Amino acid sequence: MIQAFGLTSNPRKDLPPAVDDVSFDARAGHVTALLGATGAGKTTVLRLMLELQQGRGLTHFRGRPLHRIAHPSREVGVLLGDVPGHPGRTVRGHLRMLCAAAGVPVRRADEVLEAVGLVSLREERLGTLSRGMDRRLGLACALLADPHTLVLDDPAEGLSAGESRWLHGMLRAHAVHGGTVLVSTADPKEAARIADRVVTLGGGRIVADQAAADFARTRLRPRVVVRTPHAARLAAVLAKEARTGQRSVEVVREGGNRLYVYGSTCADVGDAAFRNGILVHQLADEVGDMGPGADGSAPPVPDAVEGRLPAGSADGPALPAGGRLLLDGRKEVIQGTGRPGPSPAPTEVGADVEADAGSEIQVRAGASQDSVPGSARPSAAPSVPPEPTRSGAESGQADPPSSPRPTPPAIPPHPTGPRTSPSPSHPTEPLPDLPPPISVRPAPSPLRPLRYELRRATGVGIGFLTGAVVLVVSALAAVVLARFGHTPQARLLAAWPRELPLPPAALGAGLLGALAFGDEFRHPALAADRGTVPRRLGLLAAKLLVSAVTGLVLAVLTVGCDAEVLYLLYGRELVKVPVDWLSLGVSWIGLVIGCAWAGVLAAGVFRSTAGGLAAVVAVPVIVVPLVQKFLEGPSVRSAAGFPLRLREVLLSQWPFGGERYVSAVARVVGQPVGSALTLSLATLLCAYVLTTLRRRVR
Repeated sequence: MIQAFGLTSNPRKDLPPAVDDVSFDARAGHVTALLGATGAGKTTVLRLMLELQQGRGLTHFRGRPLHRIAHPSREVGVLLGDVPGHPGRTVRGHLRMLCAAAGVPVRRADEVLEAVGLVSLREERLGTLSRGMDRRLGLACALLADPHTLVLDDPAEGLSAGESRWLHGMLRAHAVHGGTVLVSTADPKEAARIADRVVTLGGGRIVADQAAADFARTRLRPRVVVRTPHAARLAAVLAKEARTGQRSVEVVREGGNRLYVYGSTCADVGDAAFRNGILVHQLADEVGDMGPGADGSAPPVPDAVEGRLPAGSADGPALPAGGRLLLDGRKEVIQGTGRPGPSPAPTEVGADVEADAGSEIQVRAGASQDSVPGSARPSAAPSVPPEPTRSGAESGQADPPSSPRPTPPAIPPHPTGPRTSPSPSHPTEPLPDLPPPISVRPAPSPLRPLRYELRRATGVGIGFLTGAVVLVVSALAAVVLARFGHTPQARLLAAWPRELPLPPAALGAGLLGALAFGDEFRHPALAADRGTVPRRLGLLAAKLLVSAVTGLVLAVLTVGCDAEVLYLLYGRELVKVPVDWLSLGVSWIGLVIGCAWAGVLAAGVFRSTAGGLAAVVAVPVIVVPLVQKFLEGPSVRSAAGFPLRLREVLLSQWPFGGERYVSAVARVVGQPVGSALTLSLATLLCAYVLTTLRRRVR
């Protein structure tokens, strides 16, 4: 189950908090609806519960806060807005990628696709899905790890009637199997239709917390709107006729000349007004209205009762403005919102009467005191049916016993100290301090980061398209450079003219590296909150490894394609193997892989693909000239004889001439481009680690 205690958002400047001291429960095996108009605070409540927004309060999911759960996706399935997936990824590919992130078998993707009815669309791109299909995919993503709890923000928005019925059936099936479902909606009819309990929000506070049957009975009933200058007289007439006919009628007076009549029809009210000569200015039916408090304000709380039913009166009680009269032939309830003050003593009408200051006054004819609600005599508490348990993997985990939910106290918009609430008996009674602050937690890292990164990189065609463009551009550039004949052979095979800071292969590897993190921020499939990307070393290592392999393949293919094209056009002369091929090969591979790594780290630091690519280009344009100036300065000592001294330190030769490779790598790093790239990678790595640690400290 879900237990939310004192959820309060941080106020912005001089504005009050969007959510103020919200506390409620969502029981296992039930569907709970969070109802409210636009701006009531539904989405903010959900974000505070999921620790996606800073504020105060505490939310327990089966007795534990979300940040204490090892694998949150296996406990809570979330759908906030549209599915945050790359539009070019297929439906099945997106779910397979999330399977690696959640650590579940890949066959689970096909299972949820069949459950939500998307098997026929599994090869469709996310960008081509309709609104209804996107909602189905979002529900499939939430159900992927078989969570116990579903938290969905207005999942039926924009759906047709048939799609909404299907969605409600899926949510009901999840609850029947013992799961907890919390759904936000702005439609009161939908809330009454799908939910077992309705929590109504208004102005960032809880207006009502009712069972769905009580909600439909008290706040979702057809009513008759009457506007007449003789509202009090018409209310008395309706009361008399309801008493005579033993009918259940509720009359609510709002303003000076408006009545809301529940349990009657326009015809009955019009006939009663005509027979008694009462002028009516308006008479209309309203169906599906939430009743008082629908606009986000709290229902009227009675402060004093001005009208009374005198003994032997034939006309019934005089109803004050803002008052309410319930008549069912046996019970009469009068509510008033007139002048504040103590409630006068009730008048006897030959029945048991109970009055409480600030509450309803109920008059029951011939009823015993034990049967009157609100009686001072204690009564046995109703028994609560036990909560069902989840089947399958969750059946062994029983919900912890729920503690009584504290009554949410009224707090000022800007609490600066102990909160107080005016009370008749204790005018300045201090209330409990604010709940503990809610801090934004980093998104969980994929349980299988390498598998996730491979599926992410191969799930869209941008990587393959970039590689193809790099090979074509490199081949064309090599042909053009060979025709002019001013480019050395080493640069000719790499298609690297002196006028360009980087060859096409290095730029392509840098772009692919930047996309590795840039797509995470543009389409954050790992977290519910858009823009939240895990900054864990495991995910970073997986991205660096995949980008290194991609850069290596791109470097080898580029040289091979360029050599083949040059051989076909100009013969064997331009494709001879250089004498220093080892150091040149290490330099070439190191350059391409270094650019790919620079793109990955820079995109992770600057949170964008453009920032990552800009950092790759900045290495030869800005960093290399600075390193050259440093290396060209006066030097007293040089690193001559490094291979010989390396062999002496190792005391023995490495197998297969390994010391030659170490020496070649050292010479590459000692070059201006190698030194600049190494310095840039070290700086970006330190910046990434520092920003990660900073977010964790926050």
